[in-house]
Amino acid sequence: MKPERAFVAERVAAQHCAELLRGVVKPEGDLMPRLSAVGEALARTLGGALAPLYGGEAPRVKANAAHADDDLMFGAEVGPLAANSLFAVGHGAVPMLVSVQAAAVLGLVDRTFGGRGDLRGGLPEKLPMSADLMVRRIEAAITACPAPALGLPVEALEVLRRDGSLTELAAFPDGTPLAAMKIEVTEEGREAWPIHIALAEAHLSALFDEKAAAPPPPARGRAGPGDEPFASLPLDCTAVLVDMRMSMATLAALQPGQVLPVAVARAVPLKVAGRTVATGSVGEADDRVALRITQIFS
Repeated sequence: MKPERAFVAERVAAQHCAELLRGVVKPEGDLMPRLSAVGEALARTLGGALAPLYGGEAPRVKANAAHADDDLMFGAEVGPLAANSLFAVGHGAVPMLVSVQAAAVLGLVDRTFGGRGDLRGGLPEKLPMSADLMVRRIEAAITACPAPALGLPVEALEVLRRDGSLTELAAFPDGTPLAAMKIEVTEEGREAWPIHIALAEAHLSALFDEKAAAPPPPARGRAGPGDEPFASLPLDCTAVLVDMRMSMATLAALQPGQVLPVAVARAVPLKVAGRTVATGSVGEADDRVALRITQIFS
């Protein structure tokens, strides 16, 4: 069918820029090379900072180039268990995630207690409390290294929170485009272990420009027992030295001075609200009966 007259558009058709079609507005300029330079500066100094954890001998540290990533790929590379620490960097409090391989942390803990650092069996479901001090020492070593490369004092890097699970830490909202890089630490005769670093790609400009608008505060994760107001909450703990069964007839026949033979268990349970949180052995400290903790239940 041939129209009798030509159609004329009533208004200009909508056009969409490439940035909107991609769904992410990237910061002006390519800042990935600058982030890679920070990684290289960190690699040059991190070996010496980690030397006390290796008996005074500095390991070799190599930084890989920074690259674009997403939370799913980053989480798959880090794994279900790691020493994950969320830092606030600079006056804009830019959230920066640092994840250290769980096997490396546990290996360093084992060597601290005289072991060889070779883990037997699989990883635990959670990092034990014995690893917390080692995680903090690694955090301190990492904190001192990237600050000069960013032109910031060491105090400008602050640990906001830490967790063995990236899901529980909730460092970034789901689907956030990330800028990530991997640092590899190698000791002679051992396999390299990685340190993964990531921050939201949209925060790169704020990281390198203190005049840029401060990013929104990171999403709050689940508060731990060491965080207020829970840290100051008093709890009644009960150490059950003896748990015995007695018939009603025996109980009714009890007399003053009567001796009941009891056996104190080697593993004395420590209970809070009826739940066993730890076990220990009975001893003495400062002329008082004491309980030495031998096992903690998560």
